[in-house]
Amino acid sequence: MPTVVLIGTLDTKGEEYAWLRNRLVELGSDVLVVDTGVREPGVNLLPDVSNERVADAAGGDLRALQEGGDRGAAVTAMGEGAAVIMAELHGAGRVDAVLAVGGSGGSSIAARAVRDLPIGLPKLIVSTMASGDVSPYVGARDVTLMYSVVDIAGVNRVSRAILGNAAAAASGMAKAHQLARAVGTAQSEDRPLIGASMFGVTTPAVDAARERLDELGYEVLVFHATGSGGRALEGLAASGLLAGVLDLTTTELADELVGGVLSAGPERLTAAGAHGVPQVVAPGALDMVNFGPRDTVPTRFADRLLYVHNPTVTLMRTTPEEMAELGARVAAKLSAATGPTELFVPQRGVSALDAPGMDFHDPKADEACFEALAIFPATQRLDLHINDPEFGRAMAERLHRLISEGDPS
Repeated sequence: MPTVVLIGTLDTKGEEYAWLRNRLVELGSDVLVVDTGVREPGVNLLPDVSNERVADAAGGDLRALQEGGDRGAAVTAMGEGAAVIMAELHGAGRVDAVLAVGGSGGSSIAARAVRDLPIGLPKLIVSTMASGDVSPYVGARDVTLMYSVVDIAGVNRVSRAILGNAAAAASGMAKAHQLARAVGTAQSEDRPLIGASMFGVTTPAVDAARERLDELGYEVLVFHATGSGGRALEGLAASGLLAGVLDLTTTELADELVGGVLSAGPERLTAAGAHGVPQVVAPGALDMVNFGPRDTVPTRFADRLLYVHNPTVTLMRTTPEEMAELGARVAAKLSAATGPTELFVPQRGVSALDAPGMDFHDPKADEACFEALAIFPATQRLDLHINDPEFGRAMAERLHRLISEGDPS
């Protein structure tokens, strides 16, 4: 039978977890229960992994958490411990799906517990928090959230229907995942995976690169450079699933530097390098910082060059000083890479808006970036615009060579 792991605080949600366990068994799933509460379970439900073991896995002490009275510290510790337990269970092949229910605390614990599990392993959280900003719970992982509608406080007519749907979903996903594991996904026969970053203003370049990589025998996963897309690319690069990264669109770094709304955080453009994944990089769309509707642009940028991309997106041109700093940051990140890394620089413009006659065309600003990038030795400057098909194809060809040169076969 497929195995569904239930992760939850049995001291406050024991009734709900007992009901879920029984329903999952009725649906044909084996069930493992991981207790992440700090007190004794509220009902007669014996967990397969005790809360004491979870606390130990985090390097903590359950009694100290009980006596400390610090709810935040307890949530953090039990989340870290649950993540260790889940890694152990997954490594032993004992997880086909994960299901959790909770409020803000329980959802936080569950989100941490599943954060490092591989993409494709089903992860479902029924949460009171699922109707608002869910980024703290989902991050860049494939976590499914279901809104609980009513508080998770007993099993009633409404919660029974919602929890029943959750159990059915988890059971169905677990069966599908178990089947995939049993028959195998023929990964050894699949085409190697490439992660690529793209924005609307760099789409032609990525399309050209993707077409060439497809011809060369790769499967290309494209990530939209919207902050969450960049984080997802970084996560996948760190997972070991990618044969290479074509990071053509590094625009999220501009939002991180200047204060736009699409930052992927300071760790953007580091995972491939840290894990030795071959990568070819370009300064795609570093000419712009992203904001929401025109009236949401901070007043401190009132005198800057703005472009209304659509009613919900306003772009701001980066200055020569900002471009120089971005170039320096990119060069520093690439210089720290442990794997094959090359940088391609399009001398005629870094986005669709940065071309002769377009709103963001500014050769002086671009050159400030290019000069800073030159600190990185493995740099190729091409007399092309980034969206010229030759540019994308050249990046694809080079990435293929970097991957092939590192393949002992």
